[in-house]
Amino acid sequence: MMHGKAQAAGSRWLDPVMWMLVPAVLFMLLVFVYPFGHGLLLSFKPLDPSEGGAFANYIKFFNTDNLWMTIGTTLKLALPATLINVGIALPIAYHLRRKSRYQKIATTILVIPITLGTVLIAEGMLTYFGPKGWFTQALQVLHLFSGMRLTHNYWGVLISLVISGFPFAFLLILSYITGIDPVLTRAAATLGATPFKQFRHIILPLLLPGLAMAFCLSFVQAFSVFPSAVLLGSPAGPTRVISIAAYEAAFENYDYSMASTVAMIMGLVQLAVVAAVLGARGLLYRGPVTGGKG
Repeated sequence: MMHGKAQAAGSRWLDPVMWMLVPAVLFMLLVFVYPFGHGLLLSFKPLDPSEGGAFANYIKFFNTDNLWMTIGTTLKLALPATLINVGIALPIAYHLRRKSRYQKIATTILVIPITLGTVLIAEGMLTYFGPKGWFTQALQVLHLFSGMRLTHNYWGVLISLVISGFPFAFLLILSYITGIDPVLTRAAATLGATPFKQFRHIILPLLLPGLAMAFCLSFVQAFSVFPSAVLLGSPAGPTRVISIAAYEAAFENYDYSMASTVAMIMGLVQLAVVAAVLGARGLLYRGPVTGGKG
C-alpha cells in the first residue's frame, strides 16, 4: 500500500499539467509575494528609528496630518465612484443580458475608455470640461454657467474614476448576469411573478456574490487613483490621495522606507473594505455562489 501511494505521488510530479503550473507560481512569487515581503520588511526599517523603533514610520504616518488624512480623501473618492459604477452598470447589464446584438454593440462602445487609459481620459476631460473647454464655453454662451468647475478639483477626479471604472464594472457584472440560467425567470413568470419579483427573488440573490466581487475589484482599482488626482484634481489640496503621499515619500524625499509604510497602510485599508463587503455578502446571502447554466 505504501509503495502504491509513493508511486501515485511520483506520477503526480510527472504529470505535465503540474509542471505547467510552475511558471505561474514563479511569476506570483517574483512579481507579488517577494515585492510585498520586501516592502513589509522595509517599512519596519525607518531612516530615523529613534522615534518609535521599528514602528517609527507608522507612528509618524498617523501623527502627521497631511499623511493620515489621505486615507479619508481617497475613500471619499473611491467609495462614491465604485457605488456609481456598480449602480449604473447593474441595470444596463440586466437589460442587455439577453439581447445579443445590442449587447455586442453596447459592450464595444462601453469598453473604449479602458483602451484609452487614464491619461488620455484626463486630457480629454481637460479639453471638454476645462476653463477653456468647449463644454464650459457652451454653458457660458447659453448663460447656464454658474461658476461650477469640473476640473482641478474633487469633481474632476470623481468623473474620471467613473469614466475609467464603469466599463470594468459593467463587464464584470455582465459576465455574472449572463451566467444565470434564463429558465429560472421563465419558470417564475409562468407562476405569475412580475419582472420586479423575478429580479428581487431570483436574479439578485444569485447575482449578489458577483456584485460583491465586482464592487471589491472596482474599489481596489479606484482606490489606487494617481494620474487622475494629479492631472484633474488638486494634488496639494482636496485630492491629495494616499498614492500621492507614497510617491512623494519615494521620489521627492527618497525615503523608500516611508513609501513602503504608506503602501502597506494603503493595502491594509483596501483589505479592510474588501473584507467588510465580503462579510456583508455572507450575512445577506448564504446560497449558491452562481446560478450558471448547465
